[in-house]
Amino acid sequence: MATPLTTGLQHRDGGLALITGPVNPVDPSSSSSKPCLKNCAQKSPILIFLFFHKAIRSELDGLHRAAMAFATDQDGDIQQLLERYHFLRTIYKHHCNAEDEVIFPALDLRVKNVAQTYSLEHKGESDLFDELFELLSSKKKNDESFWRELACCTRALQTSVSQHMSKEEEQVFPLLIEKFSFEEQASLVWQFLCSIPVNMMAEFLPWLSFSISSDEHQDMLKCLCKIVPEEKLLQQVIFTWMEGKKVSGIHKNCEDDSQLQCSVDSELGMSIDQIEQGSCACGSSKIGKRKYLDSKSDVTDSTDVHPINEILLWHNAIRRELNDIAEEAKKIQLSGDFSDLSAFNERLQFIAEVCIFHSIAEDKVIFPAVDGELSFAQEHAEEASQFNKFRCLIESMQSAGATSTLAEFYTKLCAHADQIMDTILKHFHDEEVQVIPLARKHYSPQKQRELMYQSLCVMPLKLVECVLPWLVGSLTEVEARSFLRNMHLAAPASDTALVTLFSGWACKGRSEDVCLSSSTIGCCPIKKLTETEEDISQPCYACASPFSTKGEPASNPSDDELRPVKRSNFSGSCKNNIETVNNRKPSGSNQACCVPGLGVTNANRGISSLAATISLRTLSGSPSAPSLNSSLFVWETENNSFGVACASRPIDNIFKFHKAILKDLEYLDVESSKLNGCDETFLRQFSGRFRLLWGLYRAHSNAEDDIVFPALESKEALHNVSHSYTLDHKQEEKLFEDISLVLSELSQLHESLSRTNISEGSDSSAGLGSDFIRKHNELARKLQGMCKSIRVSLDQHVFREELELWPLFDKHFSVEEQEKIVGCIIGTTGAEVLQSMLPWVTSALSQEEQNNMMDTWKQATKNTMFSEWLNEWWEGTPVASQQKEKSEIDISQQGADMQESFDRSDLMFRPGWKDIFRMNQSELEAEIRKVSRDSTLDPRRKAYLIQNLMTSRWIAAQQKLPQIGTGEGLNGEDVPGCSPSFRDPEKRVFGCEHYKRNCKLLSACCGKLFTCRFCHDKVSDHSMDRKETSEMMCMSCLKIQPVGAICTTPSCNGLSMAKHYCNICKLFDDERTVYHCPFCNLCRVGKGLGIDFFHCMTCNCCLGMSLVDHKCREKGLETNCPICCDFLFTSRETVRALPCGHFMHSACFKAYTCSHYTCPICSKSLGDMAVYFGMLDALLSAEELPEEYKDHCQDILCNDCGKKGTSHFHWLYHKCGFCGSYNTRVIKTESANSNCSTSN
Repeated sequence: MATPLTTGLQHRDGGLALITGPVNPVDPSSSSSKPCLKNCAQKSPILIFLFFHKAIRSELDGLHRAAMAFATDQDGDIQQLLERYHFLRTIYKHHCNAEDEVIFPALDLRVKNVAQTYSLEHKGESDLFDELFELLSSKKKNDESFWRELACCTRALQTSVSQHMSKEEEQVFPLLIEKFSFEEQASLVWQFLCSIPVNMMAEFLPWLSFSISSDEHQDMLKCLCKIVPEEKLLQQVIFTWMEGKKVSGIHKNCEDDSQLQCSVDSELGMSIDQIEQGSCACGSSKIGKRKYLDSKSDVTDSTDVHPINEILLWHNAIRRELNDIAEEAKKIQLSGDFSDLSAFNERLQFIAEVCIFHSIAEDKVIFPAVDGELSFAQEHAEEASQFNKFRCLIESMQSAGATSTLAEFYTKLCAHADQIMDTILKHFHDEEVQVIPLARKHYSPQKQRELMYQSLCVMPLKLVECVLPWLVGSLTEVEARSFLRNMHLAAPASDTALVTLFSGWACKGRSEDVCLSSSTIGCCPIKKLTETEEDISQPCYACASPFSTKGEPASNPSDDELRPVKRSNFSGSCKNNIETVNNRKPSGSNQACCVPGLGVTNANRGISSLAATISLRTLSGSPSAPSLNSSLFVWETENNSFGVACASRPIDNIFKFHKAILKDLEYLDVESSKLNGCDETFLRQFSGRFRLLWGLYRAHSNAEDDIVFPALESKEALHNVSHSYTLDHKQEEKLFEDISLVLSELSQLHESLSRTNISEGSDSSAGLGSDFIRKHNELARKLQGMCKSIRVSLDQHVFREELELWPLFDKHFSVEEQEKIVGCIIGTTGAEVLQSMLPWVTSALSQEEQNNMMDTWKQATKNTMFSEWLNEWWEGTPVASQQKEKSEIDISQQGADMQESFDRSDLMFRPGWKDIFRMNQSELEAEIRKVSRDSTLDPRRKAYLIQNLMTSRWIAAQQKLPQIGTGEGLNGEDVPGCSPSFRDPEKRVFGCEHYKRNCKLLSACCGKLFTCRFCHDKVSDHSMDRKETSEMMCMSCLKIQPVGAICTTPSCNGLSMAKHYCNICKLFDDERTVYHCPFCNLCRVGKGLGIDFFHCMTCNCCLGMSLVDHKCREKGLETNCPICCDFLFTSRETVRALPCGHFMHSACFKAYTCSHYTCPICSKSLGDMAVYFGMLDALLSAEELPEEYKDHCQDILCNDCGKKGTSHFHWLYHKCGFCGSYNTRVIKTESANSNCSTSN
């Protein structure tokens, strides 16, 4: 376990070991899902991001309050607010890019399927910023709706960013703490800081300090002491940014911590003071820096007269590098050698980053200063696109390998290299002709120097560390000295440490062991700092090219070493043709500079770095800058290969709900803007639509959380892929709850106003009305912002889900597995939800999409009564209705054909109604016995005739009964059974022995009133079809009326017939909790599908939630109980599922297992019989067989495992040699195999 070092701030090795070595997780106690800010970052450096998050939340909250104030006042100066928006966008964009470039790739190496979602969220948040700035740049500022829209967009942005950061704190940070040691976390945070542009760090850190409390500020300083390498120059740079120009307090803060013993001591503070006061750190000159530099004016190079000409130096260096790349591409084409492609690709990545940051500097710094209308944004965007295509081509060549068509690849490689070269040469020529002359003309040399210095600071530290030696290495001695002199002259006093660091890095670009700064400004500003460090144990290396493989980090120290290797005592190689400095200290001021490197390796630079760099183009202020994805991963391209035009899959229909959700969210967003001044009717309509959406969204998200996501996680390659979306569901549920509360407040406000208007006079109504309007509009604005937020949140959630998760089903799940998932989802969805959901979903779909969805649902529910249930209530399935009618016609036709065949084959006497009435009971029984004895009859025909003869008296009696009218005026006195029945006569509780209810049903078959169908069947020789019942009698008023949940007679005042009423089954129950299963198409006792029961589509039965993992048998419940022979599917008794997949009544199971332990159908064991079989083992071991039977064997078949084998002879017990079960049967008494231990 890696723990923080307590003997002082220790040096760390250079770079993060992401692949080699085991993972050293920190103490789990420090990885809570909601970490506290107090001292948390000192325990886990990665938690310093909590300070960043707090500052961003605070800024977002301030912006939202300001926007709401503007929306209330409908007026104000928006310029200051606009500047705050721009600043937050820039800060947050760089924060996201640094995460994409550093944190997420490191996490993805150790925990798969987590980082992609958060990278996608960064893109969604970038789109939100774009939408916000599009609104701000619109011409609607005089429109009153502009301010409300601005407040809504700000609220949506605040919600989205806050949710993203909360998810990071709940999922990403604990994983980073668990999977990375303390040292590795510190290295990650340091790389993060080095990935942010220099000019942004100078703004970001002071803003961060201002946004947190003083205690948190002290905690963050202590944490930074552990994160920033111990080299004093690097600490001076960071802490100067942190405190602005005041850095003296930092060293004291670090020293006050006895555990940290920060090495930023008073000596460093003294050195800083010396430099800031103009004293040379080398001590060789006492003249102030500015004064000395101004006096040294004998350099005649053009960059001294016109410092803006340094642009030409950059152009020449880029041209030279691109020319080398083009030549290298031609060499690869001629040699046909793939081995050098990785190094070639790294060179390309490096020059691409240089070009892109150079173009950003021009767009943001130089062009706006020279001429506001001058722009080369289109050219810059084209160059970035060409570099990206070039990179993709090289990667495809590497992945294709030997199977590729080499000639075609080589041709494309050279063509792309030449194209980039031509584009950039033309672009550079245009800039040199149009821009540089204007800058020379309009700006003084000092202003030109400042522009060039600001352009350099657009790059992040880790790129500057490689770019400066690369650039200076391409210059002449005079050009290099002039470049450094201009940089020192341009840098403000607060940047003394930074420009000193830059100078040292630049000196490493010269092959000679000479300090250019000494010869340029008269002294080496870092020599004093270098000499004061007594614990230097490693040499300083010259910074080489990012495409060199020799710049490896120093090896980790052994356990017994007190001070590990400094991770910043070297710089990774940045130019492979630059020799390293000898392992010795400089002995004089003319020796090469010994400056600390950042210790950030180039291992993570590549696709991620370039993609993040390209994404910064969106911040260049150009409207035509390409909106490129800032994601560091290439998964999006991979996912797009599964395009939407793929063949329809069963799981696709689950995602069809997204379309309906987005449609209703659009409605809420648009209609919420009309809540200002709305009446109660509109509010009630809006609230109803919202609550419908909330309920259906909850059903959909629960189905994903309980079924879809676990199915994804069950695949080994997809672990962790859905956790982020589960967190989304929790956050979105909270948004729905917040909207519901505001709607309730609005409703209460309307109700209170109505009561006040009724009770108060007209004098006080005016004051109350104005107060009502103010409160109402305030709540309406708040609600509008919340509706916008939830729309944006769900819109982004749906987009990511379809982009990331949707293709995984096609890749990892078969069609059958997808159908099973769909079946599980709808099998846990109750009838009431389905009745609301299906019309809602289909209203958002085209006719073809509706048909595809219903076909999938019917395929998944083919073993159930779903189609029958659907046709009984939904008129939206004309095709299904036609099929039903056709099937009914076919069935009736088949019945008629069967009857005709029976009739033609019947040569016996067929008594008519008159004959039957003349017969007495004995004669009728004689006829039945005569039919039964006739051996010529087909058994089916014989059963049919006997059944009809036995019921012939009742059938004839029904034919003679007069038809009873049941019109509206029927009072029930003429109908049999027109009297109340009681479940509890003493308490006068209506009902019967079966149900407690307040009504009787008028049977459609015999026209009599019965309390329930069981009461009817008990006294009748036929069954009652309850679904055909259309009328009932209220037992309170004795009036017959259409069947319904309440009595419609005014005297009963809406008396409820029962707590539960099903309009399909015509079931009333006032005692038990009952639900209607749309797949059984029956009412069953329970709380409902998805609560305590689910419907298995294969078995076609409702099972308890504890039986999710059971053995399926197709239509297993559509059979009789093997004990009592009652039909299980419609039985009222509790049914038990057996391990083998069969079913029987629970009562029957209890009685049966008193004497049996095998299934009466398949003979498998009914439970775990290990104890019983162990007893049999002990019994048989003590039992001795006669000698003549000891060597006899018998062939047996095991009922449990289904395998055949042999067993020792026994008169009763035979043990299976495979599973050890005694549930076997003998299939041959004398085995041909004499060895009983063998089985086949």
